[in-house]
Amino acid sequence: MEMPLAALHDAQPLAALLANSTLWWGLVACGLAQASKLLIELVLHRRWRPAVLFETGGMPSSHSALLTGTTAALGWQQGFADPLFALAAALCFVVLYDASGVRRAAGLTAGRVNQLPEALWPPEPGSADADSSTLSPTPSRRPLKENLGHTRLEVLVGSLLGPAIALPGLVLLGSPLELAHAWGVWLGLG
Repeated sequence: MEMPLAALHDAQPLAALLANSTLWWGLVACGLAQASKLLIELVLHRRWRPAVLFETGGMPSSHSALLTGTTAALGWQQGFADPLFALAAALCFVVLYDASGVRRAAGLTAGRVNQLPEALWPPEPGSADADSSTLSPTPSRRPLKENLGHTRLEVLVGSLLGPAIALPGLVLLGSPLELAHAWGVWLGLG
């Protein structure tokens, strides 16, 4: 018989963490969404650029996959009428909206700021140009990060990918702790 997560937490926190399939399948959805960006970069742009694995923005939204996957798994386990699912769904809507709204607008604004002439920017403190009283024609300024948010399509694809990965994983495979037990791996955690 499986021990409830609350009781498992009190006895063995690491075992409880590994038994939390809702968290793990949300993270798997996020990771696969992020990894798919590398494949998309390779197929569409015909270039191998592993740096895309650590960048925000792009197709699909891994944040959307993380939240919708975790929320769907939570609803599946706790019930879709549970107040905790309602809270998770509400947070999901806020993050998805911000990803395609506020964060995207911030990225577009950064793109416009980056296009401004260099001479408009005061020198950075501590630079050689900061000691002179005149503006340098080429002050050193790092460009702002532009790829911050997502298009609505990127958010939509990520938000569909999350439950499509998390729910089958949750139902068919279970948690990492359950997988370890099924594979005969002894973790010494209970």
